[in-house]
Amino acid sequence: MNKYLFPVYAVILGIGIALLTKKQKSNGTKLLLSFSGAFLMALTLFDLLPEVYGHIEAKLAGLFIMLGILLQIILELFSKGAEHGHVHMHDTDNKFPWLLFISLCIHSFLEGFPIHQHNDMVYGVFVHKIPIATLITAFLINSGFSTFKIGAFLLVFATMTPLGTYVSNSTALSAETISLVNATVIGIFLHISTTILFESGEGHKFNLTKLVAICLGVLTAYFI
Repeated sequence: MNKYLFPVYAVILGIGIALLTKKQKSNGTKLLLSFSGAFLMALTLFDLLPEVYGHIEAKLAGLFIMLGILLQIILELFSKGAEHGHVHMHDTDNKFPWLLFISLCIHSFLEGFPIHQHNDMVYGVFVHKIPIATLITAFLINSGFSTFKIGAFLLVFATMTPLGTYVSNSTALSAETISLVNATVIGIFLHISTTILFESGEGHKFNLTKLVAICLGVLTAYFI
């Protein structure tokens, strides 16, 4: 049951952090983002990548990983990088961000596919979604949208990952098809996590605290 609820818990935690801090990107959120990027990448390499290469031919797996990277790049044309902590909107633009909404929903649905019984990827998604939900909530609040619109956005966003997990576990998709989708998700995860990890700090200096957060993320994934 946790494989369905953990992503929802993550969004709830993110909303709570956003309401408490009232900031779009505090230092704590930045560090959590760095930790989540390292944790997600490490789990992808330790858990998901070997599983995919164990089920489908290596070159085909590599092809779909590259397709996942390209898909995430395309999604970010519309989301402006919200999946890895970049949420921007002009102060004069008060229209509902449909492109951001659709892009995040597609991303969240796909990231639910690798989550199944006895798979640690649920923890990677859980940690990844907390800072993202925090930043998106702060963005929506600061943009002046109604409580109904904010609630509807976050409700759908929270349920898309469990929906992806349900489809992966409950439909009559072949093991090869699931592995190909998971390979695509690997590409998505690699693009997001590397963008977070290699992003320049303030003044283009790599922050020592960020390095510690990244190391902790990798170690936590290794010993989980």
